[in-house]
Amino acid sequence: MLNFETRTGPDFGADSPAYPDTGVPEWYRDAKLGFFVHWGLYSVPAWAVQHGEGVNIRTEDAYAWHQYAEWYGNTVRIAGSPTWERHQQLYGTGTSYEDLADLWDASAFDADAFVGELVGAGARYVIPTTKHHEGFCLWNTSTTGFNSVRRGPRRDLIGEFHDATRRAGAKFGVYYSGALDWHVSDFPPIESDTDLFRYRRNDVHFARYSAAQLDELVQRFSPDVLWNDIEWPDGGKGTDDYAVAALLRRYFDAVPDGVVNDRWGVPYHGFLTREYSHIPGILDTPWESTRGLGYSFGFNQAEDERHSLSGAELIRMLVDVVSKNGNLLINVGPAADGSIPELQRESMRAMGAWLQQNGDAIYGTRPWVRFGEPLAPVRYTSSAAGVHVHAMDPSVGELVLPVELSGREGRWVDGSLAEAHSRADGLSVLTIPEGLRGAPVAVATIA
Repeated sequence: MLNFETRTGPDFGADSPAYPDTGVPEWYRDAKLGFFVHWGLYSVPAWAVQHGEGVNIRTEDAYAWHQYAEWYGNTVRIAGSPTWERHQQLYGTGTSYEDLADLWDASAFDADAFVGELVGAGARYVIPTTKHHEGFCLWNTSTTGFNSVRRGPRRDLIGEFHDATRRAGAKFGVYYSGALDWHVSDFPPIESDTDLFRYRRNDVHFARYSAAQLDELVQRFSPDVLWNDIEWPDGGKGTDDYAVAALLRRYFDAVPDGVVNDRWGVPYHGFLTREYSHIPGILDTPWESTRGLGYSFGFNQAEDERHSLSGAELIRMLVDVVSKNGNLLINVGPAADGSIPELQRESMRAMGAWLQQNGDAIYGTRPWVRFGEPLAPVRYTSSAAGVHVHAMDPSVGELVLPVELSGREGRWVDGSLAEAHSRADGLSVLTIPEGLRGAPVAVATIA
């Protein structure tokens, strides 16, 4: 997947704008786990081509056979694509993608119950999509009638998310698609990574439109996180009051302890983002791993347990990311009616149950001197309590301690003493308690 922090431009030379010097706040680094919520018109068809093990898709077909259901509005415009073919069969040739707005029924959505599931799964912050690339806004915006209050749900969904998240005591963020908006654009469908940046509006008029929407979101919701996507229109990167630098200054004036990501297309960012990517080691800069529970962010009804992370896999991913100085922003993709599909709910609840017992080894931690060992299924995090040693495969029954931790006292998460014995090769080994050997990850804290 693409990385965005080096995609900056145009170069304004001596007229370059001044950006805020705000860094990444400690609350964000402590939070470790957030939830994305991808919900939009694409949730009505809720479909994309299945991806996964054994599926080989040619590079030149990657966009026509896109794994993301939330890209339905683009893939449906690629004549002959599987999405295009299925759309004709289900909706007929006279129903456009945007017509789906009037078919969207969100009557099952209960914001407090929904957010309660996320917080119960361990979320410390929640980031719903306010506007994805399709251009359909999920709040009561004055900038366009193409929104969830005027059409479809007839509800201010972001307002409901915001209020429920604040009531639950979690941080609230907003996702916003800054440079892609297919509703107010007239380009061919995107069929390559090159097209992703070629077929987008960079004019001043669109930059003003985007700025007005983002200003609305900041004024109404004071989001703790501004999560922008696919950069920003070049016409809004200068020194004008509708440009990125001014937008960010206004944001930090309103939310001094806020944070932004790296997808603005300017030489400033807060945390780095890594999408569906494996990071081999500790990154010095705070970063965020993001992906769906399956191969898509938006709900894809074609996926089943073969395509989705189990609870154990999700827990091990969280531990791996946190050991490398990252946060995990895992996504839930609701059905159109606002319900969380059971397959996703099961994994979320498994992670929540594990965090209830092991949260001290995750929240508020920082990386140790290294994230793990080259040939051992182990990860490390550290806090004032000591070094948290995460056995990634407790079923083996023992955990080899690194030299730096040998001879120090420790306890397993169940409260039992982590007593070490020496092997013939001189290494110290902890015996994993029987009751923890069936856990996805077993944690011992070495003081």
